[in-house]
Amino acid sequence: MRRRLVGGALRRYRETMGYALEDAARVLECDRSKISRIETGQRGIRPKELRELLTEYGVPELEQAALTAIASRGGPRGWWQPYADILPAPLLDYVIMESAAAEIMTYEAQVVPALLRTDDYARAIAAAEPRYTTNGQRDEAMAAQGARRRAVLGAPAGRRLTVVLGEAALRQAVGGPGVLAGQVRHLTWLASHVPGLTLQVLPFTAGAHAAAGSASLAILRFPDAPGLGVVYLEALSGGVYLESQEDVARYIRAFALLRSAALSPAESTRLLGTLETAGRRI
Repeated sequence: MRRRLVGGALRRYRETMGYALEDAARVLECDRSKISRIETGQRGIRPKELRELLTEYGVPELEQAALTAIASRGGPRGWWQPYADILPAPLLDYVIMESAAAEIMTYEAQVVPALLRTDDYARAIAAAEPRYTTNGQRDEAMAAQGARRRAVLGAPAGRRLTVVLGEAALRQAVGGPGVLAGQVRHLTWLASHVPGLTLQVLPFTAGAHAAAGSASLAILRFPDAPGLGVVYLEALSGGVYLESQEDVARYIRAFALLRSAALSPAESTRLLGTLETAGRRI
């Protein structure tokens, strides 16, 4: 997926400059077939070659940095490096792109998103996940999830995380009433303490809405790269990626409609408080 995203961007930059494949090939001193394979995502591109092409195309440095982060595996300091062998390939691709994103927009209809889970809630989800066949696999997955949450929620100011959460996720008793009550308390705390986080609840009373046909979606946008984005639709088989500008724009519009149908952040916090109080009575 990362190769397709970077390759598609390179093709757009080249065509905007009016370059043919042969012109790009001369920059890298290679044959045109290599450029074609890079642009279609059939092969990767080394960071040095990527920078050479982007510089030739006149791409600003900050945009170059975003593309380089997506194309590489983030170097030895990427939080995912110790878990690269245990994360499914589609998820590894996603978290590498997530780490480079300036904006993360996510919708979950029935469960709390991975980035906002407590350890107990995440453990209950992992216990029901059929792909884990041993306790060791579950423990490794839990460690990776914890590292991911710390990396994203503890990122420097500037990254925006917008979450629309279906009301069903706040009532599905994952792990039992006690675990769910702890998760609701955690959401209340996150909403008021994590910079850049906007949390909205989509209530049952919203009725039909723009994402009624999807249980889960995520949209990633990248710094200083308005034409660059990716949509991830999670599925049991590993998920589906959409990276065309048209698809990304369509899902951004749908997400805006979701936010309009959801409770405001303040109203969502009040609902969480009501559920938290009810949970203490159980």
